[in-house]
Amino acid sequence: MTSLFKLALDQKADVLKKIRQFFDDQSVLEVQTTSLLNVPVTDVYIDSISIQINLDIQLKTQYLHTSPELEMKKLIAQGSGDIYQICQVYRDNEQGSQNFNEFTMLEYYRLNFDSHQLMGDVISLIKVLGIKGEVHKLSYAQAFEQFAQINILNTNFDELKVIAKSHQLSIDFDWIEDLQIFLFTALCEPKLEQLPICFIYDYPAVQSALARVEGQVAHRFELYLSGMEVANGYDELQDAQAYQQIFDRENSKRKQLNKPCFELDIAFLKQLENSLPQCSGVAVGIDRLISQIAKSD
Repeated sequence: MTSLFKLALDQKADVLKKIRQFFDDQSVLEVQTTSLLNVPVTDVYIDSISIQINLDIQLKTQYLHTSPELEMKKLIAQGSGDIYQICQVYRDNEQGSQNFNEFTMLEYYRLNFDSHQLMGDVISLIKVLGIKGEVHKLSYAQAFEQFAQINILNTNFDELKVIAKSHQLSIDFDWIEDLQIFLFTALCEPKLEQLPICFIYDYPAVQSALARVEGQVAHRFELYLSGMEVANGYDELQDAQAYQQIFDRENSKRKQLNKPCFELDIAFLKQLENSLPQCSGVAVGIDRLISQIAKSD
């Protein structure tokens, strides 16, 4: 009798094989980028794991990557074209039953795709992998209106605190974006459990991350499978100055939270001096995805 352990190994190997075939069929190039970085991410709520290496008898601090994002964008800036990568990533201070210090990530970029075209491509991928069910798409504003009766794009920080209090929820937040995220998790995410495949898109501009902003919204999306978030995609920023402003803002927030601040990735910014080609990219948590494939079987 085949053990559950062997079945799990076989399933992951099969998923990785199908992912590679999916991209081979579209002539998307598989790449590998370095896992050891000289400069960690500045993301406020993602912490890098630091390690000491022996370099010419001198100890040097380097950082395990939390995502291959910036290294892959360097390749795109140099003319790589469409690329994907499957790799282990590492994050410190992870909490929760679905968060781990090490996990497998698929990250890929498609040139001349906007975020909606990339959502369509992600749908094709997950269908190939065996995810079944009707596809739903809701803007962030539609989700709040439908599930919580909140006009999220036009409700200010103080008004959101009043709403949170009315639900007996915490209001201990320094920034409106953190309260928005908290309210989405508390009031909207539980309703997504009834939707097999659901994209939430066009997040508030204050939650832009590294996505292109237009008016009140950032053109990014998250994919939920039966209520579990498994992917995060952006219509990518192209300009080095915009990236620098975001990195500086993130470092400023880290300082306010008494978290370490880091030098910026100058090599990345220099690669983007002539701007990144228009593209959209997405990161997919492979282990979370596989757990949902098992439920679809």
